[in-house]
Amino acid sequence: MRFKYIFSTILTMAIGLCLGLCLLTGCATDKADLKKQAQYDKYTDAELYQKALRQVKKGHHSIAIESLEALDARYPFGDYADKALLLALYTHYQADDYASAAATAERFIRVHPRHAHVDYAYYMKGLISSHEFLGFGDRYFPMERHERDQASAKKSFHEFLMLTQKHPNSIYSPNAKKRMVYLRNMIAKSELDTAKFYLKKGAYVAAINRGNYILEHFEQTPSIEESLSIIIRSYQALGITDLAQNYLLILQHNFPQSKYITG
Repeated sequence: MRFKYIFSTILTMAIGLCLGLCLLTGCATDKADLKKQAQYDKYTDAELYQKALRQVKKGHHSIAIESLEALDARYPFGDYADKALLLALYTHYQADDYASAAATAERFIRVHPRHAHVDYAYYMKGLISSHEFLGFGDRYFPMERHERDQASAKKSFHEFLMLTQKHPNSIYSPNAKKRMVYLRNMIAKSELDTAKFYLKKGAYVAAINRGNYILEHFEQTPSIEESLSIIIRSYQALGITDLAQNYLLILQHNFPQSKYITG
């Protein structure tokens, strides 16, 4: 009993000591944070913006973000509020912090839907989704881009489409359209790979359905020619020769030099 009492007392003291140290550490951290934040109190919104801009030019993205966050906290409705958000969007993107960049773009569009530079926020949303689709894989996974998950590619395509529809005269629209062509080709290639997989496994109806989906939704992409070939071979395997012949005529008409034309 005496041993249990001593052990309990020691344990209680240890817990109390740990809590005390945590409180002291927490207080020290809070004081450091307050002191760090206090340094921004002497700056105007214009000065904070220029300070952040200088840091961005030097490539000091984290320091620039601190200044922009201080500006946002102190002057949320000031003359530099919109400029700070746009600079924060650019800075997060340059720092590869795509989650923060996407959130900042969304916030800018929500707060400033009629801003002269809202088209930039739409364009950046498309770029951010593109990097989610391309950048990480390029860096770490040696796979073809069309083999990756297409969700980000489709999202990026949609966001570029929103830009071109809402702001057709934007300086970013021509580049967005070029990116949309590339993304569309990648998505179509992914669909084609699925159709080829079904054909290889003998799932001919599924291969035909996927091939027709490509024909309907991805016209004028490089995947059309092989999609026609997959449909033809699938119908032949099913013994439906009249439909196979119809698609063969389409293939011959549109791709007279196609390597898939046999006989």
